[in-house]
Amino acid sequence: MSESTNMDPNRLMSRRSFTAASAAIGAAAVFARPSFGFVNTRVDQTLKVGVVGCGGRGTGAVIQALKADPGSVLWAMGDAFEDKLSGCLHYVNEAMLDLDDEQGTDSWAKKVQVEGRTYSGLDAIHKVLASGVDVMILTTPPGFRPEHLRASIDAGKHVFCEKPVAVDAQGVRSVLESARMAKAKNLSVMSGFCWRYQDQVRETFEKLHAGGIGDLHTIQTTYNTTGWVAPNPRKEIWSDAEFQLRNWQYFTPLSADHVAEQAVHAIDWIAWAMKDQPPIRCYAVGGRQTREERPETGNVWDHFSITYEYANGVRAYHMCRHWPNTPSDNSAYFLGSAGNCTMQPWNGTHRIEGNAPWKGSASSNDMYQREHDVLFRSIRDAKPLNDGEFMSHSSLLAIMGRMAAYTGQVVTWDQALNSKENLNETPWSMSDRATPPRPMPGKTKLI
Repeated sequence: MSESTNMDPNRLMSRRSFTAASAAIGAAAVFARPSFGFVNTRVDQTLKVGVVGCGGRGTGAVIQALKADPGSVLWAMGDAFEDKLSGCLHYVNEAMLDLDDEQGTDSWAKKVQVEGRTYSGLDAIHKVLASGVDVMILTTPPGFRPEHLRASIDAGKHVFCEKPVAVDAQGVRSVLESARMAKAKNLSVMSGFCWRYQDQVRETFEKLHAGGIGDLHTIQTTYNTTGWVAPNPRKEIWSDAEFQLRNWQYFTPLSADHVAEQAVHAIDWIAWAMKDQPPIRCYAVGGRQTREERPETGNVWDHFSITYEYANGVRAYHMCRHWPNTPSDNSAYFLGSAGNCTMQPWNGTHRIEGNAPWKGSASSNDMYQREHDVLFRSIRDAKPLNDGEFMSHSSLLAIMGRMAAYTGQVVTWDQALNSKENLNETPWSMSDRATPPRPMPGKTKLI
């Protein structure tokens, strides 16, 4: 994912790293045939996977989908750019060949069946949907997520939907409606909030929700890194739109800014701790202090600090930053009436100090793989899962904080949810496109 590297996104799943990851999971887990009944999908029925958005996250998600189910095949691919398609396909093929090499088989390479079904352009989603796929992987820039999710549910497809689910409240409302439609159609919707599928983190939240620190009253989370995905200097042949799409992380209408595109994982911990009950209001500060002033670094900020207030008196504090030559940190601290919990999943620290000391004992697991294992099992079992509501609300928590920081205003949950802000009012095409303005608190309006 973009938050973990400054490399070319297409290089996130190298031959070596994939082999190591596969070994960690174990061949038995990769090749295990599910032993459960089927209603909508037979055990021997092929599940055709389509992906739209073929950067690093899309590439990883495709490989995880192919490993999740013995009957899954990559059937169709779409991206705005041809080079992203070819890069993704190259690494997926390498990954499948590696598995065949390890197992002495030739079955894994046969799971890639996209010949004649790779589509480039901004309309690629519709071609992928029309190709006969059963499961969609939506890993484009977040600005396209609401439209793509709605199209996928309208077409009757199960979906893996990366986070955040939108860049503004209008998009969040659309996703909430799409999630309701998916439930009515018995379709599964899996979110990209991967920590909810990590065993050590799940164990910690189960302990918190069981009263492990008494009554929760304060939460602090961080997502501090030294950088982000390296921006791409403009090429003369690129239109305005292509330039922004090639640097989508740096333009708020495409990424929602790093507080929502990346740090939303730590904000989701706040939502999870509060059992997904929304706050009353929030206020925030932030700005752009160290990010280099170049066209390709767009209009996004490099630091945020947000305070969320809840009806029961709980306050939650979040900070995130992209500052070179500073310590990285991704942690959560939960303070309660009977103890304090420290959660640092990057280094596996999960403990409670207080009246009932506790240390987490769960083993680590590949949370990205687990998401797809759970998704495909739900499809095979005909027991649809639907992450739609919490993935929408966690995304809105981050968007709400960004709104408060950009405008300098106190923003209530109702204001955020009902905001008329539309960051992509002009439809995208590969032509001229204005650079979004730099937000300025006190001048940028709360819409």
